[in-house]
Amino acid sequence: MSAKQSRKLIVLAAIWIALILAPYWMVPLGGYTALATRVLVLGLAAMSVNFLLGFTGVLSFGHAAWFGLGAYGAGLTLKFLAPSTPLALVLGMLLGGVCGAVLGTLLVRRRGVYFAMVTIAFGQVFYYIAFQWSSLTGGDDGLRGFERQPIDLGLFKLDILSDANAFYYFVLFCFALAVGAMGFILGSPFGRTMIAIRENERRARFLGIPIERHIWIAFTLSCFFMGFAGALYALVNNFADPRGLHYSQSGDFVMMAVMGGMRNFWGPLLGAAVFVVVQDYLSSVTVNWMSFLGLLFVLVVLFFPRGLLGFLQRGKA
Repeated sequence: MSAKQSRKLIVLAAIWIALILAPYWMVPLGGYTALATRVLVLGLAAMSVNFLLGFTGVLSFGHAAWFGLGAYGAGLTLKFLAPSTPLALVLGMLLGGVCGAVLGTLLVRRRGVYFAMVTIAFGQVFYYIAFQWSSLTGGDDGLRGFERQPIDLGLFKLDILSDANAFYYFVLFCFALAVGAMGFILGSPFGRTMIAIRENERRARFLGIPIERHIWIAFTLSCFFMGFAGALYALVNNFADPRGLHYSQSGDFVMMAVMGGMRNFWGPLLGAAVFVVVQDYLSSVTVNWMSFLGLLFVLVVLFFPRGLLGFLQRGKA
């Protein structure tokens, strides 16, 4: 095993150890377990954006639509279909992913700013549907009247309703499944093709790669991951609202990915951690917290163009 591979394994082990022990080291530092749970969920959403942006080179500013649909799918399942947390996650992921797959067929021939603007347009359509269909979604007040349910494991039940630590580890397990699937895809020949498209689309086309089909598959997979993150977010809050579908939420996810490091697999998770923690602290201090967060984003882009994780890796090299 080379020194580079050993270093990667050490970093990977450190990341997972930090995540597993988060409920125990965050509290002494002034944090709380629910904050760590939000970092995981929003980190997964940012990694879903990065799956498309960082590894395929396609920017979507409407990805919050699939996040919000996943949240509504999970909430509506728990409220109207069955009090089952796993079923809510599956149906929320399917709602976001299938809608993204269908609309993706209309998007794949667009590139650059045109692709980004069309995704905003579609995202806003879903936003206004959720906003206006108050009899189903609750409108501006959001979808209420549901809550996550304990997980029945046969011999015992995992109480994720009232036990914050148990819920964190449940979310961590879901996060690990999604991240493992994402890593497997990126390490496969299809993942290498995504990177080839990102680096030089024209050359990839000359090599015989069906560009539109691969971009559609990458977009669809990203939507499924995003829908899964949205379903988890509905369980975090026992609530879903139209803002989860708004383009400003998409902007937050892009900011997380860029701050952490777009082309780095774990970069968006670091970006989400910084974003969520800074937001949580500043919002308790000032109502103008968005200005400071925007300034932080500008500073990161200006002085750390490879993102925070890219800067840390370069410093260790």
